[in-house]
This record gives sequence, structure tokens and C-alpha cells, in this order.
Amino acid sequence: MIGAHDVLEAQGLSLKKIRVVETGRREFHVGEIHPEHGRAALDAARNAIEGALAGEYAAVVAAPHSETAIHAAGIAFDGYPSFVARTAGLAPEDGILMLCFRHAGREVRIAHVTLHASVRRAVEMISTGRVLQTIKAASEFLKKLGMQDPRIAVSGVNPHAAGEEELAIIAPAIDAARREGITVDGPIGADTLVWRAGYDAYVVMLHDQGHVAAKVLAPNGAAALTIGTPVLFSSVAHGAAFDIAGRNRADPAAMVEAITRLVGHRRRAAKTRRKT
Repeated sequence: MIGAHDVLEAQGLSLKKIRVVETGRREFHVGEIHPEHGRAALDAARNAIEGALAGEYAAVVAAPHSETAIHAAGIAFDGYPSFVARTAGLAPEDGILMLCFRHAGREVRIAHVTLHASVRRAVEMISTGRVLQTIKAASEFLKKLGMQDPRIAVSGVNPHAAGEEELAIIAPAIDAARREGITVDGPIGADTLVWRAGYDAYVVMLHDQGHVAAKVLAPNGAAALTIGTPVLFSSVAHGAAFDIAGRNRADPAAMVEAITRLVGHRRRAAKTRRKT
């Protein structure tokens, strides 16, 4: 664990058998949005990512963070995927967010072409190359999970996937992916995309096309993975919940999901939790 030992102990956490890698001491204010909280979160994440790049860790799991606190510290931050990419020396767009959760007995994985940008700016960012990059990153990640021929469905950007962007940008990316041997369908209207069973992952164009589905179908139960970089990085798909900080009321389900997404015995662990 990377963080401040004294702060963790002050919250009543047992650190027996847990090795804590210390970060620099900072002010700590329970339940408050504070610049030092933002700095501490990114210090810990950066140390962990650099350790993973150096081979010290097999993967990194980040606890909930507050973007408001990070911005209050004067730090430019647009989410963990681009942060992981930059820390790894890559272009920020190489870090791609994939939300993962279970729903109705199946695994749902949603990769995003664009993320934290206004709708106007996001549409400008969508290109054939970027859509293809996201499809390929999703396919490669699924193959790392042991899937030989993963099936991927791709959304459109307009209602019912009927617009110029689908014809000029998204369809050519799908065709290019097929030429590279990837099994992919689309473009499909985003409103029905994740209801289509039989796919191992879905690719969406905009932040809300993926996040609304995840937060409706798996509230507090989705993991946020960064794919497309050399570091296996996972976090939760919700905020820091400062309003209940220190009250022992937080639901750890999403954190458990984020951790177990990165271990080999996830299915066995999930069955054990259901039995208990």
C-alpha cells in the first residue's frame, strides 16, 4: 500500500501484514475538499505507476479520488487513463478507460474513445484513428484475459447511429479493425448497445454513453480500468464521498471489484462471496 502510515492508522485501519510505502507528509482534513488531498492522491498514484513500470508491482489499484481537490491544488488532471499514460511517457490519448462490471449474469466491459471533454470538443476529437486505437486496445486487453477471438460492438455518436460521423469516421475504423482480424460489429445506437448480449466488450464514443449505463446497472459496483498502456491499472468508477468520510458507512463493493479485476482467480473469489 502506498500512502501515509499515520493517516491510515488514524482512521482505525489495521495495517498488520500490510507493507506501507510512505509518501510525503501532508495536511489531512477528514471529509473536506482540500488541495493537499489532491496532491496526496496523485503522489501515491505516480509512485505506484512508476513502481509498476520498474517491475516492483504487477498491477496498481487506486482508491477513490477527488478531481475537485486535485484541481484545487492547481494540477491539470483529466482522469487516471491520461495520467497513467503521461507517467509512462506516452501520449495522453494512449490511456483508454474501460468500465467493467457484472450485470444479469454476464460481464460488461465498456471502452471509451473520448472521456473528460465537452460534447462539442469530444465530437471534434473522434477520428478514425482514435476509434481504431480504442477497438485494438480493447481486443488486446481481452486476449490478455485469455479470449482467443473476442467480439466487440461499437456505438455511434448520433441517435440511432445515423449521421455523418458514423459514415465518414466510425464505419471506416470498424472496417480497418476487421482487416486486422478483429471481430467487431457496428456502428450501433448507443441507447441499445450494452443490451446486446454476446459481446465481450463495447466501445463508445462519449463519456456519458458508457458511464450512464455503468452507474445505472452497477451503482457502486463498477471498476475503472486503464488499457492501452504498459501498466495494469484499476480504480473505482465513483468519487470520494467526503460527505460520509470517517463514519464507517462507505460501501467497498467497487473497490473489491477494482482489485479482483486484476487477479487470476476472480471467478472463484466471486463465487465465494456469493456463498458467504
